[in-house]
Amino acid sequence: MLLIAFLGLLFSAGYISWQEAVRAWMSPGDYAGGVVTISSGSSFESIVEQLHREGVVGSPLLFRSGVMFLGTQRNLQAGEFRIPAHASLSQIAEILSRGHSVAYKITIPEGTTSWEAVQILRANPDLTGEIVSIPEEGSLLPETYHFQRGDKRTDVLERMMKASNDTVDSLWRQRDLNVPLETPYEALILASIVEKETALARERPLVAKVFLNRLERNMRLQADPTVIYGLTLGKEQLGRPLRRSELKRDTPYNSYRRGGLPPTPICNPGAASLEAVLNPVESDVLYFVADGEGGHRFASTLAEHQRNVKAWRNR
Repeated sequence: MLLIAFLGLLFSAGYISWQEAVRAWMSPGDYAGGVVTISSGSSFESIVEQLHREGVVGSPLLFRSGVMFLGTQRNLQAGEFRIPAHASLSQIAEILSRGHSVAYKITIPEGTTSWEAVQILRANPDLTGEIVSIPEEGSLLPETYHFQRGDKRTDVLERMMKASNDTVDSLWRQRDLNVPLETPYEALILASIVEKETALARERPLVAKVFLNRLERNMRLQADPTVIYGLTLGKEQLGRPLRRSELKRDTPYNSYRRGGLPPTPICNPGAASLEAVLNPVESDVLYFVADGEGGHRFASTLAEHQRNVKAWRNR
């Protein structure tokens, strides 16, 4: 009612009738729809002029009057706003006041190394600023992150690190206390190996159990991805099978040559791999080999494993 009374002032000033004012404020407009970008620091008057210039509002007087009466002229925000086709002046004012800017997103796949994640951020044209240093391996949570155009790359990176810390801390508190891991960082290292060994969700629990069982028995992990990381440090894809000479090459990450866990994670694992490591399934599996169909065959004895290897080679 107050808005109607105010718009009635337009009639008394000789502009339009109050009925026409109400109808114009609430009725669909002529704008075809699109994204409007309001620059930071824009004044209320400049915003009104821009909206009129870009054809978003047909009557700057009516839009200015309505917003001023509602007292929301200070609420109009900077950013990118998606205005639907034929939006009314009332809808436009609400969209700009609520600050629901257009959301962009960027995805860091599970198993991405920190170096690769930084390259993804650097390549995104909607982010700004430079990333000076590569975060520690395993310190980012692979996920889809939403942001607004112009956000800083370092800000998104910090959100990824916080998400990782929160996830690791939460899952560590809920862990199976019989897991042979002393610290959350050890869990992160092992989860990163699991992440690189299989892309199949159904296999993660068994792959994790293989490595946990091996650690308990002081067996070497013998995980190919650790050897690859020792060669590339996560800065490139090997793109070919490992050579026998590389399996014998002694690096801090070669789990064929060295016992226990590598010194750091070899990628950024997802929450599912961390969960598989910290709350493992019951199984006595100690070996696995590719099955030739994208998955693996698991075995509890060396003899069984050797049969699986033979089957894989003869496929």
